[in-house]
Amino acid sequence: MRASHSATELSRSIVGLRGQLLFVVGSLFAITLLLTFLRAGLLAYNWELATEASWRDLSEALYNGLRFDMRVVMIAGAPLILTFLSVRLMQLRSLQCVWLVLATLLLSLLGVIELNFYREFHQRLNALVFQYLQEDPATVLRMLWYGFPVVRLLLVLATVSLLMFSLFRWLDYHTRVAATANTLQLTQRGALAARLGVLMLLLLSSTVLARGTLRQGPPLRWGDAFTTDSMFANQLGLTPALTLYAAAKAQYSNHRDNAWVELMPTAQATGITRQMLLGAHDQLVEPELAPIRRDYLPPADATLPIRNVVVILMESFAGYYTGALGSPLQITPEFDKLSTQGLLFDRYFSNGTHTHQGMFATMACFPNLPAFEYLMQEPEGGNQFSGLPQLLSARGFDDLYVYNGDFAWDNQQGFFGNQGMTRFIGRNDYVNPVVSDPTWGVSDQDMFDRAVTELRQLDNKRPFYALLQTLSNHTPYALPDTLPVATVNDQGSYANEHLSAMRYSDWALGRFFEQIKNEPYYDQTLFVIVGDHGFGTPQQLTELDLLRFHVPLLLIAPGITERFGERNSIVGTQVDIVPTIMGRLGGNVRHQCWGRDLLSLSSDDQGVGVIKPSGGGQTVGMIRGDQVLIQPRGEEPKLYSYQLGSNPRATLQPDAPQLQDWQQQLEAYVQTATQALLNDRVGVEASQNRSVLGTD
Repeated sequence: MRASHSATELSRSIVGLRGQLLFVVGSLFAITLLLTFLRAGLLAYNWELATEASWRDLSEALYNGLRFDMRVVMIAGAPLILTFLSVRLMQLRSLQCVWLVLATLLLSLLGVIELNFYREFHQRLNALVFQYLQEDPATVLRMLWYGFPVVRLLLVLATVSLLMFSLFRWLDYHTRVAATANTLQLTQRGALAARLGVLMLLLLSSTVLARGTLRQGPPLRWGDAFTTDSMFANQLGLTPALTLYAAAKAQYSNHRDNAWVELMPTAQATGITRQMLLGAHDQLVEPELAPIRRDYLPPADATLPIRNVVVILMESFAGYYTGALGSPLQITPEFDKLSTQGLLFDRYFSNGTHTHQGMFATMACFPNLPAFEYLMQEPEGGNQFSGLPQLLSARGFDDLYVYNGDFAWDNQQGFFGNQGMTRFIGRNDYVNPVVSDPTWGVSDQDMFDRAVTELRQLDNKRPFYALLQTLSNHTPYALPDTLPVATVNDQGSYANEHLSAMRYSDWALGRFFEQIKNEPYYDQTLFVIVGDHGFGTPQQLTELDLLRFHVPLLLIAPGITERFGERNSIVGTQVDIVPTIMGRLGGNVRHQCWGRDLLSLSSDDQGVGVIKPSGGGQTVGMIRGDQVLIQPRGEEPKLYSYQLGSNPRATLQPDAPQLQDWQQQLEAYVQTATQALLNDRVGVEASQNRSVLGTD
């Protein structure tokens, strides 16, 4: 009788254990379904980008995504699994439901944010999130409110959260047993053994699932998602919670820990970098103090009859949508007409994928490096670089910087003021502008109109250089209520708005040149028109999304087409702009630019460019001719051949014989530039109290 009563109590306690097990497993399954739903939502929201992916690619992406999701699910479920340590913990169902709701609310928030984040940047959540959090909060909030469907996304978030809360409460209700039955577990050895057995089984299975793989060595890594030929499908296989966590570790660690240093001996890296950058017209100087400081004397027949320089940095002016580079969409008719008056580079790339990277690469002649992609806001941004302000200020040039927005954004005035610029015209300096946007400032036509006035007022007895920077082609778009151009309506909702803004910026550019063509300085000026970076396109070429880097470079100056032709297919990046400008001005110049004069290279030189995307990742690329090497830190490099124009594509080149040599060149370049930056050896003049090169 006694034994029978004990067996009954033990049976009742095991039923209670079964209820908790069902609740835990059901809750983890619900979170898994939520993450799958969010991934499907990302796919549907960005369906236009998935056109090049096959159904097999997408199926593989969903499978890879499930593996990554399991890591998140096991982390979220860890507190529930640990409740099997104690019957008392098992009874705290309300607290468990609160935890589950908070976890799913966070995961849902990341998923909703990522819908537009991926559409804009073609990347899963990364360090850009933290970077925007450090910017001016009012500007960021206005950008989000006016640029994205915030209300709709919040409604989606609220709906998903409510559904998940209801589901967890339903699971709680249907898996409960009487407290008295569970209390018996405290005195029953058999129940304790069963509970600990379940705990051990859950811990073992959750460890395997959290690793995501049965292989020896490291657990699942981001590279394990890149298993198809579709870059969109590969990105789809990642999970935002994990990519954001990895970015946070890098962002909030000592950023120097992420720098590419000590990949090889300093002397070897410096030697390789010098071979890459120094040409027949360069003479290395002070080699013990600076890696690539040299005297450059361009050939006499390569100079032009110019005395002024105007650099026009066009916001998001993507090469893919530029008519002169092959686009049939008629987005840039004014630029296309201008391209017939100058020299157009059709294989030209930005050094990064954000405006501030285009700024310091174009004007300060320094590349975008891992750990330093926000250079203008870093302490190292206070170094003196070998850029246009230093080189032309030394020759007595006046300067001018005209911009639509606030110079506090990205520390523009602080950075360029430290480099030597003195005259800044920003959003607060405009009177009665056509557009006054609460987020970014005035329109491109306002900026160019003010530039016309400012250039006319400069002292004509002194040469000048100017930087004119557009902004209307950035969400939320600062456009007039009535556009002077036709809107784009046939390229999808996201692209339509962006391309309409690009067409408007192009119109403003053409209008500017129409206004100044009869000014006395016009025939004495080199105009440099370049995109700061591209933006999302229907195709993603390689892991770097190469089309986001492809931008036009157009040089307009007296005699340039007669001397250099109308088209040039050499590879170049924004760090080549300053030496190319100095080559056209002529005269001996001492500099330490991390690029080259593109118009004084040997005929067999295809050009070279080192690029890096935004987001804090540790992936860089090197472009030579029609091939691009992609090197994620700690991973095997990949070499692709690529084609630009109206039918862009990229093809993996496995076992290419030049792979190792190119990898060494890329690593040497990045290491040498990083060490020079950290040791303040990037300027024209030797810094004081610096270590001798090769001994630090």
